Amino acid sequence: MRHLFPPKHLSFIATLSALVLAGLMLASPATGEEAFRPPAVPLVACDPYFSIWSQTDLLHGSTTTHWTGKPHSLTAMLRVDGKTYRMMGAEPDTATPMDQTSVTVLPTRTIYTFTSNEVQATLTFLTPALPADLMILSRPTTYVSCEVVSCDANKHAVAFYLDAGGELASNTRQQRVAGTKESFSNAEALKIGTVSQHVLGKSGDDLRIDWGYLYLATPRDADGVMALGNPQSLRQSFVESGSKSVGDSSARFPAEAGQVAAATAIEIGQVGSEPVSTYVLLAYDDLYSIEYMKAKLRPYWRKDGWEAADLIEAAIDQYDSLVSRCEQFDAEMMADLIEQGGKPYAEIAALAYRQCFAAGKFVADANGQPLQFCKENHSNGCIATSDVFYPMAPQFLLLGPTLTKSVLVPFMEYAASDRWKFPFAPHDLGTYPKANGQRYGGGETSEENQMPVEESGNMLVLFGALAKMEGHADFAGNYWEQLSQWADYLQQKGFDPENQLCTDDFAGHMAHNVNLSAKAICGLGAYAMLCEMRGLDDEAETYRSLAKQFAAKWVKTANDGDHYRLAFDQTGTWSQKYNLVWDQILDLGLFPRQVVETEMAFYRSIQNEYGLPLDNRSDYTKLDWVLWTATLTNDRDDFEAIVAPVHKFLNVTPDRSPMTDWYFTSTAKKRGFTARPVVGGVFLRMLYDESTWSKYASMDQTQASRWAPMPMPPKVKTLLGTSKGDEVIWSYTTEHPPGDWFATDFASESWKSGQGGFGTEGTPNASIGTRWDGSDIWVRRSFELGSAVPDRVGLRIFYDEDSEVYINGTQVALLSGYTTDYDFVEIPASSLRQGRNVIAIHCHQTRGGQFIDCGIDALVPVE
Repeated sequence: MRHLFPPKHLSFIATLSALVLAGLMLASPATGEEAFRPPAVPLVACDPYFSIWSQTDLLHGSTTTHWTGKPHSLTAMLRVDGKTYRMMGAEPDTATPMDQTSVTVLPTRTIYTFTSNEVQATLTFLTPALPADLMILSRPTTYVSCEVVSCDANKHAVAFYLDAGGELASNTRQQRVAGTKESFSNAEALKIGTVSQHVLGKSGDDLRIDWGYLYLATPRDADGVMALGNPQSLRQSFVESGSKSVGDSSARFPAEAGQVAAATAIEIGQVGSEPVSTYVLLAYDDLYSIEYMKAKLRPYWRKDGWEAADLIEAAIDQYDSLVSRCEQFDAEMMADLIEQGGKPYAEIAALAYRQCFAAGKFVADANGQPLQFCKENHSNGCIATSDVFYPMAPQFLLLGPTLTKSVLVPFMEYAASDRWKFPFAPHDLGTYPKANGQRYGGGETSEENQMPVEESGNMLVLFGALAKMEGHADFAGNYWEQLSQWADYLQQKGFDPENQLCTDDFAGHMAHNVNLSAKAICGLGAYAMLCEMRGLDDEAETYRSLAKQFAAKWVKTANDGDHYRLAFDQTGTWSQKYNLVWDQILDLGLFPRQVVETEMAFYRSIQNEYGLPLDNRSDYTKLDWVLWTATLTNDRDDFEAIVAPVHKFLNVTPDRSPMTDWYFTSTAKKRGFTARPVVGGVFLRMLYDESTWSKYASMDQTQASRWAPMPMPPKVKTLLGTSKGDEVIWSYTTEHPPGDWFATDFASESWKSGQGGFGTEGTPNASIGTRWDGSDIWVRRSFELGSAVPDRVGLRIFYDEDSEVYINGTQVALLSGYTTDYDFVEIPASSLRQGRNVIAIHCHQTRGGQFIDCGIDALVPVE
């Protein structure tokens, strides 16, 4: 077999062999079996920002998108004997769409096949999400390979084109970006990033990254050209004249992100009966990934001082071996999934695998140890949320102790700190990507809208599962004070929960929740198991006895004839009792077998066409919980009966977005939530088989230990106060000022004077000093710094919407979108000086509320 450059392991035959092994090839017409149609197909799935999907059946049927649905365009074309075919992306319409014959989603790869009269082509998106080695798993890289073979016994001249839009490196397509060509020891690359580079500047949900740099790279020996230019022009050049003409394009920077693309066109050459392949590497260097208690943390792959060059050179050098390893991993994982739960289950799990990892980020702590922060995509944007990583945990638990601990450590360090003062577990650590303390409900100050039984039960169960995996409870000993406190809380409050939220909080507060009670009981049983493992026999017996007493009382009180109730005091109600799964997985021996058999028989009798409702209050359900509930009896027939409608839902839902976990079981329509990591919960079935669990967990090569303590947040010192609570006067104008309005010596005497902040009543959290209801406002203010400038300073700014901020004539921040309260935006300390300073801001408004106010703070290390 001839290859343009390595991938000797990416042969067409090898790929087909792996798929046949997994039993997932497109069914032949003779069988009458239809192929699985994911609602959206993962293409690039690395983290919450570097996440690109196809939301149509045909890859060339629409523009590819970020998981939020905003355009994140990738375009691929194939030129055969002078005729250009479009494989990916809705443009250009001057290229003929190539016939797509199949799409297959595997844990680390998505594989499309295409055909024309002349050739067959396989387009593969490979993200090396290999869990055994976190240095590999944490890499923000995806390979896009194209393999071509003649299908008419003739040789054909073939070239491959791929481009990536500048919006992959920006929050909006209007942000200004710059690009350069880069050269590495074994690769050529194009690099795009925003001009502003506001690193870790925003936190929230519906956001894309606008710091760091996108790279499109090819091996140095590829026979091709690379260019930065207008995407329409680049594509049309390839359509009309082939690969060489693409290099004639060029972009002028800075440019709007939506008006520039990085493109490569590679001459594959003469292709005959032996497949020939080429590939392109997409990578994203975000510089810093997470802010943890005000400390900026590097991505894990950078822990040994790596830079973008190291990442790209390693990815190119290791392409062959990573392809081979991913093929082997996919084949083995799919075979095990099919053995444990059948083909539909395997297809659901494969679709969930990358989505789960891509909704979080692995970073390195001060000791170079891994921390994982998941993002609560499309619900509220919280970071490291207990009731999100609890359902996500089975995927992490299956794949080893390092992965599991990387999630638990930052959460537990916060819970053990002086900042957390409640007797129950926290809910979250902040809003992604800023893990600076709980934001949900009452935050750190109030018990209002907390989820005490939910979160405490989650943590005890997860520590129990980790201990079962490792065969000891040493890790639990690091946080024994907190675990003991939470067990005591569940002893007092867990059996009959008060009116409070649980993980199904979209249904509202509810008292006497039977399923929540089951979680508390299993949590107490898990704590008893941990006590026994640590040699605390008396405590073990006390809590085991208590858990069994509660379980016996639960069975009696919740009984409603042929099922068990939603709430202890509500007859004629029912709910999924998915929290009971841990009784069997952890071998706690709390509930009689009759409970799960009774529940399962009831579930099978009432489930709808597209799944089992969550409870009697609505016909919507949660996909993750359905897959947990399906395992309750550990009976294959029961499991497949509950899973089959979920598979059908994914196959027919009209909502073409990354897998939702909240949908209507009667209509197959999405109720809410997109691309959340909770779908990792579908791997729970694998934890019932100890040999399978042991096999994957033992592959852990990282074996992390010696985590650093939680960073000590610096003290905040106000250098320039905001208008919140103080009367602060600014000069302002709503007419575009002439000249350098931001310069220190600009004459602004003609401007008006007004009290900050500026905006309209009704803007959430905004305190209006001066009404501003137009499209633009420019404000200026001078101030004195009486002492030396501290090392770390930043804006304390509330902006709605786009704002540009200058200090002493230098732009220090270019902010797009809006905030809903004051946010800290770090700026260079060199922009300030002792003595007189001038701050100048332009804020632009398009819709909704509007507001602008700003101060300056210093971050002072705690002695």
